[in-house]
Amino acid sequence: MGVPVKWGVLLLAWCYLGLVSLPTQSTERPKPKMVNIVNFIRLLEPRDARITEQVLYETVKSQVALMDQHGLKGTFLLQYDALMDSRYQKLLGGLPAERYEIGAWWELPQPLVEKAGLEWRGRYPWDWHADVGFSTGYTPKEREKLVDVYMADFKTVFGYYPKSVASWFIDAHTLNYFYEKYGIVASANCKDQYGTDGYTLWGGYWNQAYYPSKINSYMPAQTVANQTPVPIFRMLGSDPVRQYDTGVGHNWQGVITLEPVNSFGGGDDAWVDWFFRELIEGESMEFAYTQAGQENSFTWAGMAKGLEYQFPLIAKLRDEGKLEVQTLAESGQWFKDTYEVTPATSMTVNDDLGESKLKTVWFNSRFYRTNLLWEEDGTLRIRDIHLFNEHFPSVYTTGVTKTNECHFYTLPVIDGYLWSDDEWLAGMRLKAIVDGKEVLLEGGVPKITSRKRGRLDVSWPLTNVSGRLEINFVEDQLTVSVKGNSQLDWYFDMEVPQYSKVPFTEVHGNVVRALFENHRYELRALRGTFTAGEGKDALRISPHHNRIQLDMATPLKTDL
Repeated sequence: MGVPVKWGVLLLAWCYLGLVSLPTQSTERPKPKMVNIVNFIRLLEPRDARITEQVLYETVKSQVALMDQHGLKGTFLLQYDALMDSRYQKLLGGLPAERYEIGAWWELPQPLVEKAGLEWRGRYPWDWHADVGFSTGYTPKEREKLVDVYMADFKTVFGYYPKSVASWFIDAHTLNYFYEKYGIVASANCKDQYGTDGYTLWGGYWNQAYYPSKINSYMPAQTVANQTPVPIFRMLGSDPVRQYDTGVGHNWQGVITLEPVNSFGGGDDAWVDWFFRELIEGESMEFAYTQAGQENSFTWAGMAKGLEYQFPLIAKLRDEGKLEVQTLAESGQWFKDTYEVTPATSMTVNDDLGESKLKTVWFNSRFYRTNLLWEEDGTLRIRDIHLFNEHFPSVYTTGVTKTNECHFYTLPVIDGYLWSDDEWLAGMRLKAIVDGKEVLLEGGVPKITSRKRGRLDVSWPLTNVSGRLEINFVEDQLTVSVKGNSQLDWYFDMEVPQYSKVPFTEVHGNVVRALFENHRYELRALRGTFTAGEGKDALRISPHHNRIQLDMATPLKTDL
């Protein structure tokens, strides 16, 4: 029944006077918290004679049994030699399709290479070196042959083509071919890491998923025309606080992830509880995502303790409506149905482990990524900014690696890992001139929110001066201001002990020009000024009328 006109007028008057309030429709957007359980399968493990084919098979059986026990969905990805083994065919072929997805793990063992008519150059029937066991070691035409053999045999075994293909890294040509000929809907690659196992993937879309450039599978594309429409999900559940800095001063990083074999990480109950709490409660903007599971090479003895804690917890959080457990293909199809281009997302840690006061937020968009870290001493360090450009090619799209390593990069503006040393961590720090002296600004607890789609707002109350720092991220810009203290003489200093690694070639007024991997690019300030420093003080960004506004969508410049 409607409200009579005279009462409606009276009600509006009362509302205006503040005597009553009308119910308002919530503007809170649904932000799903998604988990993929992905276990990939190798037939053999040449690095340890104790890990026999039977040990590897029994590991997968135990993974299935534990998932069945808790009614969990999951994805099993088969390396070719395991695909052709009758034990795995029988085990996986008998699983209920509504809960289990079978897909492809894109490491290349000897039987696949030889069936494609190519020479096997490996030391063992499966060799993990980038020039032998991965598509980067083969020409584009050879990659197509390898894909065709795998997909034909997969269809012979299971009666359909797989929807998901994942690997530590897949080149853009292979990914495009999988999509265009076989219609895959999802892929996955390794978390960001430097030098681990010889594989460097550095500066990419940090978590969740992205549509890659057609000429660079590691680089998010900015346009529909230049993207491969297959979302690539980031693997392993990386520690948002500690993973980045681990191994500073060395040539490779350690691993702090959700993988259950990690004694600090997925094998530690307290770490797992903390990780899922922050995943669920932290601001994610669009959706939160992580990947659980483990490759069978680590054996059931190595992963049992971690999985036997994680899987019941994931099931409990699912039953409470706090997590959605999906197969990789389901997540890929959801992403494709929801996003035409890569969305802006974030991963936030409001409360760190134990007594630690560290807090962090990662912001990702199709144009750039950045990371803020609040230190134990109450200061702020912007420890990472990398720009994305779909015209920046990967050498592996058409080229072939001749070494046992691989390197995938984006375009660095701040690199708090590679530009640091054992004594000083690189990054941008907030400073001000107070009573004639330069001081680091300190603050309290930051508030990190996303009330408007595509925008992340950070509000940080300052404690050693009045006012608060406001940082606003949108997909193609970054804006910084200080509210409540218009007289404060503040700025950001980039301090870099490894100055020789900084790519800047010119700093002039509102532009910083850089050269990386033989490509020129630049960062422009729409408001504010860049000033070149000396020695460790590499760069200063000063506000204009209390505001810094950076254009993060500057096009790539002419190749050298």
